[in-house]
Amino acid sequence: MHKSFGTYVAQVAELLIGDDKSFKVEKVTCAVDFGIAVNPDIIKAQMEGEIGYGLSATLMSEITLQKGRVVESNFDSYRVIRMRDMPAIDVHIVPSANPPSGVGESATPVIGPAVANALFAATGNINYSMPIASKV
Repeated sequence: MHKSFGTYVAQVAELLIGDDKSFKVEKVTCAVDFGIAVNPDIIKAQMEGEIGYGLSATLMSEITLQKGRVVESNFDSYRVIRMRDMPAIDVHIVPSANPPSGVGESATPVIGPAVANALFAATGNINYSMPIASKV
């Protein structure tokens, strides 16, 4: 769970664990309390995009330095999640009479801990590092 810009976001990640201990994020359930949802479709799309961005950082993206300079210069060397690797995402907008708040980037910081929590619940192992090698 995370709060930013007056918005509360909570997520649960569901994983498929392979025999070789690899995993795939199969589904993410996201609840968002944004206040009055003026345009629910935009809120849903924003949550989905932020979850994808956060999954990229959690599962595969890494900034490395060499001689004080960043090695990755573009998306050919900085991996991001592809549509085919995105999990199913179920967004629940909490009904509210509060004024609308900010929806940008609110879901991004939640997905990493949700994935780590799901891994621990499924395996009992806390020895994962970020980005997590998931074989997505």
